[in-house]
Amino acid sequence: MLRHEFQPGKLVAGLFLTATGAVYAGDAGGLWDTPWFAVVPLVVGGLCLAGATATLARGIRRRGGGEGG
Repeated sequence: MLRHEFQPGKLVAGLFLTATGAVYAGDAGGLWDTPWFAVVPLVVGGLCLAGATATLARGIRRRGGGEGG
């Protein structure tokens, strides 16, 4: 298996989009009633947080990337 670098921004985006899917699945299953606009802040907030996380991770990698890189 090829090794790859850890990308926390993609992890955060995946977690938020999975949570959005769970909200819709609960609505479809009849567990609760979700208005259509309720997931917009979840998706937009998750993508913004993922972008901030990716930017922060890139800055940390660039700053400490002198060894073994």
